[in-house]
Amino acid sequence: MNIRSVLGAACAAVAFTIAMSAAAHETGETVTPNLEHAIPNLPGKSLTAVVVDYAPGGASPSHEHAKSAFIYAYVVSGAVESQVNDGPKRVYHAGESFFEEPGSLHRVSRNASKTRPAKLLAVFVGDSNDKTLTTPVK
Repeated sequence: MNIRSVLGAACAAVAFTIAMSAAAHETGETVTPNLEHAIPNLPGKSLTAVVVDYAPGGASPSHEHAKSAFIYAYVVSGAVESQVNDGPKRVYHAGESFFEEPGSLHRVSRNASKTRPAKLLAVFVGDSNDKTLTTPVK
């Protein structure tokens, strides 16, 4: 494992956490880093996992992901409404999953319930040198 890949992954996770933590206080979501690791058999690529906790009625702002990032999302508990690019809005329940292609626009990501919390595990596979994995869109 090369130190450059590890440092790149660390920087990306820190940037993601800082960007999303600021939004968390205003929108009813909390993003917690779960894992980050360079992928040894894919030089220059890293895996980053985060847990997104949604308060009842909480939501993430519309956002784009790094152009290199493929995202796998798994609903751990509750129900999450999601819309990626121009696809349909869909509600995913605990145990269901979806994915986002690199460079996708995540238009809607929110708790489908106004009374119960929801939890999502998001796993990013992308370039180790990507500094920002998620950028809010106005």
